[in-house]
Amino acid sequence: MNRTSLSKFLSLILRHKPEIAGIRLDEHGWARVDELIAAVSKKTWFDMDMLEEIVRTDSKQRYSFNEDKTLIRANYGHSVPVDLELEATLPPEILWHGTAEKNVASIDLKGLLPMGRLYVHLSQDKETAMKVGARHGKPVLYCVRSAEMAADGYKFYLSKSGVWLTKTVPVKYLEKA
Repeated sequence: MNRTSLSKFLSLILRHKPEIAGIRLDEHGWARVDELIAAVSKKTWFDMDMLEEIVRTDSKQRYSFNEDKTLIRANYGHSVPVDLELEATLPPEILWHGTAEKNVASIDLKGLLPMGRLYVHLSQDKETAMKVGARHGKPVLYCVRSAEMAADGYKFYLSKSGVWLTKTVPVKYLEKA
């Protein structure tokens, strides 16, 4: 497996299906590094140096180690229930959400929903949101009035990698950009 394939496999394990590797995530999403390396090594050559390289070079900063590098977890994007121990944070006035054109009718009707994940992912800038939307087809950009949402009692969290997270974004806080 090349590094990109390995990173995707790690993402699958640490965000969605730890059972395919025969490992367990604790309530905060942490997995034991030794168990993860042993599990991945059953499929391909893999060691701590490779894992550290993937964590260090991942452009989306998907993963983090604990202080002594005995545990690892995904920073965001989980579909399995975990408590990432994020503190509610006041968001900027505006956040952005990029999506594919095929999702517009549903979003315009229901707002932004986590769609199998724990949170809706939002970006601090238009460019990042457009890149996210372009991964799934012709991109459409939504402006999220996040400060207004926060004033109305919605909670926001800032992941370690800079992705803003919230449970849902109702239609009334959305505008197509």
